[in-house]
Amino acid sequence: MARKREFNAFSLSFLDIMSCGFGAVILIYLIINHASETVDKEVDLQLLAQITKLEKEVLEGEKDLVELRITVDETEEDVTETQGTTLEILKELEELSERIAELSESGTSSEDTIEKLKTELKLLEEDKAILEGSVVGEDTAGTSLRAFVGEGNRQYLTGLNVGGERILIMLDSSASMLHETIVNAIRLNNMPKENKQAAEKWQRAVRTIDWVVANLPKEAEFQIVTFDTEAKQLGTNIGWQKTIDRENMDNTLAALSETEPGGGTSLHAPFAYARQLNPRPDNIYLITDGLPTQGETPDDDPTVSSRQRARHFSSALDELPNDIPVNIILFPMEGDPLASPNFWILAQLTAGAFLAPAKDWP
Repeated sequence: MARKREFNAFSLSFLDIMSCGFGAVILIYLIINHASETVDKEVDLQLLAQITKLEKEVLEGEKDLVELRITVDETEEDVTETQGTTLEILKELEELSERIAELSESGTSSEDTIEKLKTELKLLEEDKAILEGSVVGEDTAGTSLRAFVGEGNRQYLTGLNVGGERILIMLDSSASMLHETIVNAIRLNNMPKENKQAAEKWQRAVRTIDWVVANLPKEAEFQIVTFDTEAKQLGTNIGWQKTIDRENMDNTLAALSETEPGGGTSLHAPFAYARQLNPRPDNIYLITDGLPTQGETPDDDPTVSSRQRARHFSSALDELPNDIPVNIILFPMEGDPLASPNFWILAQLTAGAFLAPAKDWP
């Protein structure tokens, strides 16, 4: 009788199956663990890169802050020194004035001595004026060439950067600069010269020029040009003027105060003037109240529509030299709704600024 074969749970076949299963589990675990470590390493590298970048930015910011603090300290020292010098000059001025008065009353000194003292007094006054130009006051100290003090305590963020090496300032001196309304502008235009010059809107334009001039860079050159249907440079000297020439600047502003507004408005004239300048300007400031009423050639028609004014404006842009920022200060006129958008577009296209300020500015 044949012997019955016994079943063994630990036979080689069973052990092979168990070994293969166990090996598969280990392999799956290794694959999953490796993938997890790879992701963690990638995340760690990204975080490390961001941390390094932030640390670099912090270091650069701290460096800039130190430089700014040094600059502020140096500026405060210069202001303090200048103010001290100003006080000394004021004291000397008082002493000299008293001495001249005493000598004049006593009559014991010669005229030569008195004249010599007067000359010395004049020199001290000139030094005082120069120092006043560099230090306007503790609250308004800055780079201003001239002191400009407005009414009230309002401070304005204008967005106007008065910079450049050759700055051309163009002021609209047409009849519309006499008033915001057409009727009153016509009424004032028929009045004597003194009434025109005293018109509130025109005086506001004159103060705006004074504000721009007060903020000119000390190393720059400038020109002030008024225009109606023609363009005219103000001042006794022709061409670019140095901002540090105080006497010439005063003469130019005096000529502005004598200007009589009137006539139509043409932008062809000032833009053509800017184009022919050599060397050419690198910054333009245009103070006006609306789109032009005249084209390249004068027109006797007293009425002009908004579309005609827009066409005159587009035509005048052909005269404007390229790649020069045009900064517009607009005093809006009634009946000219297309002025603001057109001048705003011009400022944007030339990388300039557009400002339509409140009535009490500057």
